[in-house]
Amino acid sequence: MRFHQDSSAVTAIEYALLAALIAVIIVGAVVSVGTQVQLLFEHVKDQVVLAMQ
Repeated sequence: MRFHQDSSAVTAIEYALLAALIAVIIVGAVVSVGTQVQLLFEHVKDQVVLAMQ
C-alpha cells in the first residue's frame, strides 16, 4: 500500500521529461540562431570583398 502512495518516482520522471524537453528546445534554438548568425557573417564578408574590388 505504501508503494501506491509514494509519488516521488513519478515526480522525478516528470521532471526528467520536462528537462529533456527544455534541452531539446534550447538546442534547436541555438542551432537555428547559429545558422542565421553564420549567414549574416557570410553576407558581411561578401560585402566587404565587393567593397574592396
